[in-house]
Amino acid sequence: MHISYKPLWHTLIERNMRKEDLRLAAGLTTNMIANMGKGKHISMETLTKICETLNCGILDVIELEQEKDFADKAE
Repeated sequence: MHISYKPLWHTLIERNMRKEDLRLAAGLTTNMIANMGKGKHISMETLTKICETLNCGILDVIELEQEKDFADKAE
């Protein structure tokens, strides 16, 4: 399994926000935003900042996805 930030990108669209708006509001670095865009892990502290900034739950920010190879083998 891996972490996907798709829910975050959808949340930002729903709120008419850009990644840059989130970065400034939550005090994130450009590297943190870039890492999320690449699907890399970020700290729980950063996830908490994002949730607090957007006043949302963790499931509005991340979701767990199965690895493609694993999903193909299960079928």
